[in-house]
Amino acid sequence: MSLRRISRRQWRVWAVRCALACTLGVAAFSAPPAGAQALTAAEIGQFAGPDRMERLIAGAREEGSLTLYTAATLESMNAITDEFERRYGVSVRIWRGGAIDVLQRTLTEARAGHHAVDVLETPGSEIEALARENLLQEIFLPVFADLMPQAVAPGRPWVATRMIVFTAAYNTDIISADELPTSYEDLLDPKWRGKLGIETTDVNWFQTLVMTMGEEEGLQLFRDIISINGISGRKGHTLLTTMVASGEVPLALNVYTHRVDPLRRAGAPIAPLFLKPNLAVPSGIAVMKNAPHPHAAVLFVDFILSEDGQRILASFDSVPAHLSVQTLPEGLNLTILDIPGYVDEIEKWRAIFHEYFIGQTH
Repeated sequence: MSLRRISRRQWRVWAVRCALACTLGVAAFSAPPAGAQALTAAEIGQFAGPDRMERLIAGAREEGSLTLYTAATLESMNAITDEFERRYGVSVRIWRGGAIDVLQRTLTEARAGHHAVDVLETPGSEIEALARENLLQEIFLPVFADLMPQAVAPGRPWVATRMIVFTAAYNTDIISADELPTSYEDLLDPKWRGKLGIETTDVNWFQTLVMTMGEEEGLQLFRDIISINGISGRKGHTLLTTMVASGEVPLALNVYTHRVDPLRRAGAPIAPLFLKPNLAVPSGIAVMKNAPHPHAAVLFVDFILSEDGQRILASFDSVPAHLSVQTLPEGLNLTILDIPGYVDEIEKWRAIFHEYFIGQTH
């Protein structure tokens, strides 16, 4: 994966264009007088100038709090929010669920006209689906210039905070290093019968993997693997990773590196296995259009994308989007999952994935 910075000049041109397009441009760059209508997330997300942070912090402290919905681990988000609260004196209420849970809860509340959440942080497929519901507010932050190019896209109202890197994982007590497959084709060997597992919500992972192989060839390969050896399904990356460590699933095809590494450091008999292509999904963050605490929301996004916030994420085995912090496993060339392409064809790939994997008991 080639990584480069968005130049300061590119970012300035982009931000200026958006500012000129803002119908309330003057209001967005000046504090409202007492009694004036409160600024919206759209206006606050355009703040610029030398007093930008001062105004953000003042507004956030006046609001006093924000609500975050996230699919990240509580350990990592607690560390982020603890430092944010210490630094700015603004409290953060966290609701944590799986990516699908975050999507469904946010949609349900929005359709009921209940605006409780300020900020979302969840994997790309789910946050893109919410963007298409017109629930997210595009904002412009100076820190965008320091992020990997895949993190930010003009017109897209969410920004990648981190890359969730997929890996296969195996139990080192059951499978020796000289037995390991070096490609997906090696999984056709009958010695893998009854030993393979897959996480059953990763439709986007499967789509990208198959399309990288060539759709017809990729689908036929997995059809053959399942026919010969079967693949058991488990819901939840943490569960599947734990089952590898316990030996119940000797070889899992699609767990996360940030789930494997802590178990390995703790002495569990588990190790990653990177089979090409090496895939990663961006996890995105966004401010809600109807955020009840818009200053605090924008300030929180600014903090989590800052070098300090990204270093906290990195300490929990995440691969941050900030180029000054980002580290990748040695020799890894990542293919980023095609989020818009997946959302465009979501029903097709859900049906294929269900046909192949859901309910497999071989």
